[in-house]
Amino acid sequence: MANIWSPASWRQFEARQQPVYRDRGALADALAQIGSFPPLVFPNEISDLKADLAEAADGRAFLLQGGDCAESFAEFSPDNIRDTFQLIMQMAMVLAFASKLRVIKVGRLAGQFAKPRSTELEEKEGVALPAYRGDIINDIGFAPTGRQADPSRMLRAYAQAAATLNLLRAFASGAQGRMDQAATSSRIIDASPSAGRFRELAARVDEALDFLAACGLDPASAPQLRTTSFYTSHEALLLPYEEALVRSDGPRGRAYGSSAHFLWIGDRTRFEGSAHVEFLRGLDNPIGIKCGPSTNPDMLVRLLDTLNPGHERGRITLITRLGHGDVERLLPPLIRAVRLSGHPVLWSCDPMHGNTIKANGYKTRPFDRILDEVRGFFAVHAAEGTIGGGIHIEMTGQDVTECTGGTWGASEHNLGDRYHTHCDPRLNGGQAIELAFLLSEILNDAVKGRG
Repeated sequence: MANIWSPASWRQFEARQQPVYRDRGALADALAQIGSFPPLVFPNEISDLKADLAEAADGRAFLLQGGDCAESFAEFSPDNIRDTFQLIMQMAMVLAFASKLRVIKVGRLAGQFAKPRSTELEEKEGVALPAYRGDIINDIGFAPTGRQADPSRMLRAYAQAAATLNLLRAFASGAQGRMDQAATSSRIIDASPSAGRFRELAARVDEALDFLAACGLDPASAPQLRTTSFYTSHEALLLPYEEALVRSDGPRGRAYGSSAHFLWIGDRTRFEGSAHVEFLRGLDNPIGIKCGPSTNPDMLVRLLDTLNPGHERGRITLITRLGHGDVERLLPPLIRAVRLSGHPVLWSCDPMHGNTIKANGYKTRPFDRILDEVRGFFAVHAAEGTIGGGIHIEMTGQDVTECTGGTWGASEHNLGDRYHTHCDPRLNGGQAIELAFLLSEILNDAVKGRG
């Protein structure tokens, strides 16, 4: 990589997965407007998250990262944001109570609009059009006009991200961010087969809060129980948009990406000579790297050398997506190479993307395979003496039928009943809570094993 970095230096490198904008003038106008807008997130929030992630890498906290596969303009509503926030809070409560670890809550929200694609074109009945790349770029409808990359969509994405962040901050600092509210059942929980188990856990949380009150420690006045920290994340895929939202943090003069607290590089864009790697290496944000089956251990270490030459703690999260049948074979060489390099990293498991199949014409993910990859991920870390410190999932608070299996999942025959995703299949609320209970057992055993 070049030694001199600027927000635009990525343009001298190979940029994959980028749309072609026909109207260059309209593109320049849209980017100029975004460049003049306020930042969406702020340096102190980014620094706080980085410190939290360093704690997770050392086994003193746990990263829960989840949300939509691709946010859409059509499904934007306060109810959907509330339901997803509430589900993440409820999963966090399950994890924290069992493991006694602080849970870092990071949403795939307020910016997850762009999606990488396997092919440039989509074909239906002999007609080929540009692939759908997310609402920030083009329209999901299969029509020639809508499939052209439209720069004005970036302005709408920014506005939706700002509104979403506004609501998330209100939730995190208000009643929805309180521990006693997380222990309150919801329509998501009530409809789930895990409802009884959740209510039992919630009752124990209520007893603990009552005990604190009896000791003269009012939970309602304790900031740790009255509010919560909630961060946002997305894949930094659409580079012109991300560049337009680079800001300086003032006194330190460092650059940060203001589109989200946490940005990651996808499995398709983490190659050597990548424009995405060049762009993110100069930002002060925590950075994620998706590691799929093609990840070479030596190449991964070189990426770490580029993205974190100072070995800063909390800077890098490695998000493995290896597949349920390959995680126990492919993960150990990556762990050993990183450990030998001396780079401090947080290891997180993405059990979704390596387990996608087709059933009855729908993309889906069998829940048993998702659970198998989670088990394999933590088993490998236990065997290697390292720490599995996070989970990265695509989930929604909506009652969808997109992933098969689990006690509240779809079958291959009813996938189409409530299949609403704009891109990849998501866990519904019942499946997400079921996963949280499995994770709580794994984390409890892991923490006990570390003494």
